[in-house]
Amino acid sequence: MVRIEGVVLPNEKRIEYGLTYLFGIGLTRSREILKATGVDPDVRVKDLSHQQVAAIQRQVSQNYKVEGELRKEITVDIKRLQEIGCYRGLRHKKSLPVRGQRTKTNARTRKGPRKAANIIPVKKPVTKK
Repeated sequence: MVRIEGVVLPNEKRIEYGLTYLFGIGLTRSREILKATGVDPDVRVKDLSHQQVAAIQRQVSQNYKVEGELRKEITVDIKRLQEIGCYRGLRHKKSLPVRGQRTKTNARTRKGPRKAANIIPVKKPVTKK
């Protein structure tokens, strides 16, 4: 069990893909880290030595913002956009796409499930006794 920045990496995956489980590290950055530390990308996570894990941990913590620190920075950036009232900030507030996508159709991921549109309930006639 290898833990880097509080994330447990899957044992059966190659380290090249295992590092992508960290928020903020994709495949390209993962390969950069492995090249800098001299670890073979084909090695499985479970087969890493303690020295290799320590070298990867050191490289990640010193040179990259990942996990909580990165999430916090993104949240602060979005909050700043909302406070200054710019267009992107308003789109974030309204939970709409920020980067110019169409919203008449599509955009369901951002807008959420469809709301029932103009459904008028049929009233039953009142019967007198």
